[in-house]
Amino acid sequence: MSLNKKTVDDINVKGKKVLVRCDFNVPLKEGKITDENRLVAALPTIKKLLTDGGRVILCSHLGKPKGEPKPELSLAPVAARLSELLGQEVKFAADPEVVGPNAKAAVEAMKDGDCILLENTRYRAEETKNGEAFSKELASLCDVFVNDAFGTAHRAHCSNVGVTQFVDTCVVGYLMEKEIAFLGNAVENPVRPFVAILGGAKVADKLNVISNLLEKCDTLIIGGGMAFTFLKAQGKEVGKSLVDDTKLDYCKEMIEKAEKLGKKLLLPVDAAVAASFPNPIDAAIDVKNVSADEIPADMMGLDIGPKSAELYAEAAKTAKTVVWNGPMGVFENPTLAAGTIAVAKALAETDATTIIGGGDSAAAVNQLGFGDKMSHISTGGGASLEFLEGKELPGVAAANDK
Repeated sequence: MSLNKKTVDDINVKGKKVLVRCDFNVPLKEGKITDENRLVAALPTIKKLLTDGGRVILCSHLGKPKGEPKPELSLAPVAARLSELLGQEVKFAADPEVVGPNAKAAVEAMKDGDCILLENTRYRAEETKNGEAFSKELASLCDVFVNDAFGTAHRAHCSNVGVTQFVDTCVVGYLMEKEIAFLGNAVENPVRPFVAILGGAKVADKLNVISNLLEKCDTLIIGGGMAFTFLKAQGKEVGKSLVDDTKLDYCKEMIEKAEKLGKKLLLPVDAAVAASFPNPIDAAIDVKNVSADEIPADMMGLDIGPKSAELYAEAAKTAKTVVWNGPMGVFENPTLAAGTIAVAKALAETDATTIIGGGDSAAAVNQLGFGDKMSHISTGGGASLEFLEGKELPGVAAANDK
């Protein structure tokens, strides 16, 4: 799926007011940004527009203020940090109503190459409902709209979709382009063998992804909590492991579907088990490794075992394209991170195109220190999942076609 959308390279922004929807939804602790990956990811598009002489107006949401101003969710710290990263002032427009007197005055006073940041778009209740009035207010500030927020591309909000109805020129930024190139190509046009690795806690979160990827990939690997529902569907005893009994038939269907399509479906052959879930999550815990069909009735599986880790790593090493979404176990616990580390290590050592689908898997890969060894780490968890399901993302669809 090539991106048939206009990008920032297709437009001339000199002297024009450019509204850029970024994803500055960064974690804050006592007003300090604790992870600035998303700010850094936005820089290439911002720099390009500033260098070309655009008057750049940035906007984003942060957290869930639920339609009212919450000082602890203000984007002010982002403006300060962006100023440092860009080496020029990013003026902050502190309006509780987002498009208010400060924003209008700041835009009015802009010169080519200036940059301002609007307040958290979710201070407005209409934002998440895609209300027309707020979309029009945002559009009134600019001549051109650039969407570079992949993390919210699966939601139709004012600041990424509504605004496009009132601005003639709407394009995507470099980050959006890169996400779609990697995820789109992996799903629609992969270099084979194509191996997909799915983990995470619940089968329910990944129903459509499992089904869609089975049709696209050569090998599908299942780990994490959701593997135990598959094992139970095969008639195995899974003890106190996390199981979704309402999805047993679905798992049976998927096992049959893989067989019918001639695809390899790999499930754990062993598991790391313990008496209960660690509390707190990183607490010391007694773990033993048992075969996948010998999980004791009073124990729960919390990670794939060493044999599964080896099996999965081997499968990943034969691939030319790998998409990974969701950890193999409770990776936040050092004892239960072994399976996730083994898979991350295998991907770090392969020459294949390796794509990490946002969310927990992105956090795991970065925390474990393998981030720079991956071809692409998606900035959007929910958006990348919907992409892997084969859904059209409203934030992408809204941009002008080439």
